Amino acid sequence: QVQLVESGGGLVQAGGSLRLSCAASGRTFSSFDMGWFRQAPGKEREFVAAIWWIADNTYYADSVKGRFTISRDNAKKMVYLQTNSPKPEDTAVYYCAAGKIADMRRGVAGYWGQGTQVTVSS
Repeated sequence: QVQLVESGGGLVQAGGSLRLSCAASGRTFSSFDMGWFRQAPGKEREFVAAIWWIADNTYYADSVKGRFTISRDNAKKMVYLQTNSPKPEDTAVYYCAAGKIADMRRGVAGYWGQGTQVTVSS
């Protein structure tokens, strides 16, 4: 079992930066691949980024590749999403997720956080 709590959302100007954090609890955190998803108003939830449980490999949606960076600290049970040069179209509720990367890249995860709002102003 893993419980996930996101933080760090807010209002950011286009071209700025924002770091989202996800605090996990549960003894098996380090065995999970971790990911970030987002859902904009009127749209379906979409995959953003994922990181392998030993943090060797990362995966990104084409829309954020080169701008966002996912990382994790297994000792602190934390996952981060650094958003650089955000655009207004990045505005969404961002969700932290735990599961398997193969599933998350198809939009499926075993555990979800409650989400944190990110609003990018132009």
